Amino acid sequence: MTVLAGLAAAGFAVGAVVGSGSGGSGAGGTGSSNGSGSGGDGSTGGSSTTEEPQPTLAETLRPGELAGERIVVSIDGTGLTPELHEAIAKGKVAGVVLFEADFPTRAAGRALIDEVQAVPRPRRLAHLPLLVMTDQEGGEVKRVDGPPEASAAAMSREGSAYSREQGRLTAANLKSLGVSVDLAPVLDVGRPGGVIADTDRAFGGTATAVTKTAVPFAAGLQAEGVAATAKHFPGLGSATENTDFEAQSLTLSRAELRSVDMSPYRAYIAAGGRLVMLATAIYPALSPRPAAFSHKIVTGELRGRLGFRGVTITDSLGSTAVAEFAGQREAAVDGAAAGDDLLLFDDLPSALAGHEALVAQLHKGGLKRAPFLAAAGRVLRLRAELGR
Repeated sequence: MTVLAGLAAAGFAVGAVVGSGSGGSGAGGTGSSNGSGSGGDGSTGGSSTTEEPQPTLAETLRPGELAGERIVVSIDGTGLTPELHEAIAKGKVAGVVLFEADFPTRAAGRALIDEVQAVPRPRRLAHLPLLVMTDQEGGEVKRVDGPPEASAAAMSREGSAYSREQGRLTAANLKSLGVSVDLAPVLDVGRPGGVIADTDRAFGGTATAVTKTAVPFAAGLQAEGVAATAKHFPGLGSATENTDFEAQSLTLSRAELRSVDMSPYRAYIAAGGRLVMLATAIYPALSPRPAAFSHKIVTGELRGRLGFRGVTITDSLGSTAVAEFAGQREAAVDGAAAGDDLLLFDDLPSALAGHEALVAQLHKGGLKRAPFLAAAGRVLRLRAELGR
């Protein structure tokens, strides 16, 4: 039985898990699963009764489980600790991120992933595998041996067919280890002197060049069953330092951000890209807040103007860029309010603090339930589809 079939058999409206897919509107996750809006069964005669709409899976979760669908935590060499085991068992995390330290050998990495997936989860979530993520860009950013055999810059020089094949080979490699989400490709449009271009992480120095080869890489990943993650929206191509280690305020105009930096995302979205990662840099032309904490950027630009309906995820909330703006509890609440579906924490204590803050705000009404359900629904749907 597939994951989706198992959920359907358990009485959940799996097809309606994401509601309208509106990216945080009040329509997500609260209405009828039949999409009619009338509450009727669509019949023209006969029975005078109507069928009660099935609840979405998100609507059946307890507050702690619902908040857990927004949490992703890095393991980074610590293994499956008793504390992480407990968090997974209580439904407090939706996924994990792995690094080089988690893959001392392929066998060890696969064993860790199998161990994590084997942790019993709450009954409502028992059918759903955790999201298992890693950064496998190629070049300098590569967490496990194997494809891609070239950096983004080198793939771009070889062309779109080569890039797509590298995406396909990368997915096959990751899937063999149990990794379901690649935190790649980088869609940043490189600028001279920018850290992304200087480290060969950019697919090009123009929107056209990036689109031509980064989007095929994503398509190759997804053709083999691994979800792609375009990053770092709205674009870090002009950043001179890595936001993991230094806060950045990028003074590009709104017109340039939209016509250049955001441009590759149109093709990525049209091609069915599954996830988008939000940068933690500040873009004064768009918002005074870091992108990941800006409703104007996440919900207004990405979901509203560009029409993205997939899963959004923050860049690391343990970065210097975030630390200068907010603590981990505040970052969790601000990210969720902005429209980030997944909040990426560097360690479990931070993740649990963020989880606690989300639950508290759900109880207080500081975070609106309808968009929260919609966001959790998108994550649940992704988990179900990647578990097929």
